[in-house]
Amino acid sequence: VSDLRPSALPGSLDVSRSMFDLRSPPRRFMKRYDSVSSVPSSTSSRKDSQGSNRSLDTITLSGDERDFGRLNVKLCYVPSVEQIWITVLHCKDLTWPSSCGENPRICVKGILTLPKPVHFKSSAKEGCNDIEFMETFVFAIKLQSLQAVKLVFKIQTQTPRKKTIGECSLALRELSSQESNHWLDISPPSK
Repeated sequence: VSDLRPSALPGSLDVSRSMFDLRSPPRRFMKRYDSVSSVPSSTSSRKDSQGSNRSLDTITLSGDERDFGRLNVKLCYVPSVEQIWITVLHCKDLTWPSSCGENPRICVKGILTLPKPVHFKSSAKEGCNDIEFMETFVFAIKLQSLQAVKLVFKIQTQTPRKKTIGECSLALRELSSQESNHWLDISPPSK
């Protein structure tokens, strides 16, 4: 674990380019729609499990669809020393159950899903709207091994008791020496 300073990452750029940057999406993933929709949005409705129609305007989000916050991470692979650099930057708009208290201590646990998983954990910070971690983790692993696995993050409370309150993941097949910046949507923990 090291303190993140502008020069901490080898070959880092002032502006990181994300492979998931939505400002200029790759054309092959774009879908085009005509201006005339086949279903007028103002009259759209759907049948619920009881068979009655409800306007889409009245559908509320269930617990599984609400916003759990986002995690910001940076990744970089240094081929000369076969190292992956994982920087946990911040958690924004994080929500947690009321049973965890007003300001629980929160940490981010990371797992590289290799055959022998690699685990790491950030220090615990006081829960708030924007939790800043700024911690870098470095592991010596061959690039071919990493490109077939996922990087999973579990957002955990440390106080009043240890509990996973959300998670997110990222496939590493696009990992490269070019530092990449990612905003990951946090989902409810899997059962």
